[in-house]
Amino acid sequence: MSLNTKPNIADADGFYAALLAAHRGLTEAQSLALDAELILILANHIGDREVLDEALMLARKGKG
Repeated sequence: MSLNTKPNIADADGFYAALLAAHRGLTEAQSLALDAELILILANHIGDREVLDEALMLARKGKG
């Protein structure tokens, strides 16, 4: 499996709105904690260490 960096989210705008709504009313610390929890949940779902390492590398370089 390799990392898919092409648009792949059905209703991307709707998901983005839901993501913003999930952060609404949170403090900065709570918002960062929500992001961290979401990352761990999705990383667990992906499960492939090579894909996760590639995602980390791309995110670090700002090329996600």
